[in-house]
Parts: sequence; structure tokens; C-alpha cells
Amino acid sequence: MEAGTNLIGGQPFSLENAMEVKKICAKHNLRTILDASLLADNLYFIKSREEQCKNMSIREITAKLSECFDIIYFSARKISSARGGGICIRNEEDFLKMRELVTLYEGFLTYGGMSIKEIEAMTVGFEDTMDETVISQGPMFIEEGVRLLLKNNIPVVTPAGGLGIHVNCSKFVPHIPQAEYPSGAVAAALFIISGIRGMERGTMSEDRHQNGDEKLADMELLRLAVPRRVFTLSHIKYAVDRLMWLYENRDLIGGLRFTDEPKMLRFFFGRLEPIGDWQEKLVEKFKEDFRGSL
Repeated sequence: MEAGTNLIGGQPFSLENAMEVKKICAKHNLRTILDASLLADNLYFIKSREEQCKNMSIREITAKLSECFDIIYFSARKISSARGGGICIRNEEDFLKMRELVTLYEGFLTYGGMSIKEIEAMTVGFEDTMDETVISQGPMFIEEGVRLLLKNNIPVVTPAGGLGIHVNCSKFVPHIPQAEYPSGAVAAALFIISGIRGMERGTMSEDRHQNGDEKLADMELLRLAVPRRVFTLSHIKYAVDRLMWLYENRDLIGGLRFTDEPKMLRFFFGRLEPIGDWQEKLVEKFKEDFRGSL
């Protein structure tokens, strides 16, 4: 299970849900595994939305949630604002199977290639994650951004989730076929007219089928991540303002195609180009509308 599921708009799962999953897996002798990279937002939502957890501390919720999983792994860049990551293993047999692989691919078993400084920074980050006043900031900013976008009729995933604001690109640019990567096109267009760097979460993030056909994603999203303690409310309002202009001129946005498409992780390493000259027309319209302020 992924705490704050990336590809569906950062939506959380409840403690009750995790406990039910654990029961089913225990019955069938299956391991339960948690990706805790985005746990902070999920903890905030459990605390604020789940009735049985309203009087529990963030530490108590974390402890209760941890009991539901055999293996917990995380990217420290997300959960604790440090470089590196970690794997927590309950079963010694699983630990023994993994330890050689950790040394082979990451670094020595006890630190995985990280410096002591990074491990200390990770510890401080974990303490921050247990502080409700810290972990509430991102979700509150995201909720405000979603509210402003909805007010201006811009399609966005609701309810507001964690990690970031997620624009629904299937409705933002319905004229762009999925095989031309509408989420990636909106990400490129937004960067061109604002300097805002979003993340495509759609068909481009999928790998092709073995026969070479595109695996069309269930959702076409543009993720505008809101890391805690990084952005201010004025940043959110700026992003909303530029999205409003882009939505008014969305018919100018066209599709993309790969010029360099790796077989794996193409959305990390691949290169694309616009289909046609739509990016030039978009810039012309932007300069026309904002000429006095550029």
C-alpha cells in the first residue's frame, strides 16, 4: 500500500482500511508492505478525518499503522527531507534475504551509502513528521489551491489530497489523445508560461505493453507538488493565476511525441518534442496578453 497514492491524486487510506487489509493478508499468509514516503500527509488525513483517531496523537497513529505491515520502506527525501531512504523489516528471514541486495545496490547494510550527517538529518525529519503543526501545512495549502481552482472552474482532483494539487488533464485538454500525452503537454505548457515545474502522472508514466502498444493510464494528471516548509500562499496563488490563463487558452496546447524513448522509466529519462508548432503560438498569445508586464 502507498501512503498517499501518487497516481490517483495523492489520496490517502484510513487506519481502518489498513487493519482490514492486514486481516485478509494474514489469513492468506501474504506479506503487507507499506511505501511510507508520503506518510506525513496520510497521517494528517487520518488524524483529521477518521473518527476513531481524532483523540490519538500522530505518534500513536503511526505506531498503530506500523503494526499492520511486515515491511515498510521510504524515500527520505519525501518523509524526512533528507537524502537517502530506508527499509524496516519485521521478519528476520526477510531481512536475511535482503541484506546482500542492499550492499550490492545501495551501500553497506547499516547506512546504505548515506553519510552520518544525512542519517542525523533524517532523524530530525522524522521528529518533524510527528508534529501535527508541521505536517498540516502542505495539505492546507493544497486544499486552498484546489478551492481556488474549482472556484474558477478548472478541473482538478477532489477531495484535495496530499503531496500536491492534481489537475485533471483529461478534462483540461480533452482534444489531445492519450497517445499524445495530454498530461505531459499541460506540464510543458505551464512551464513555458510560468516557470512552474509540474510532474506528469498519466500515460507517459506508464511503460508500453510488450507488443509496443501504449498502455493508456486510467487518469491523466498534472501534479503540482507542495513540499512542506518550501512554498508560501503567494506561490499557490501565482500557480492558480497562471493555470487560469492557460485554461482560457487551452485550445492552443497540442500533443507531444518521444524523440528518445527508453524501454524503462521513460518519464525520467526520455525526451519529447511538440507535435506541430503549438508551443510557439502559445508563447505569442502569452506575450500579447502580458506584454505590459514582461
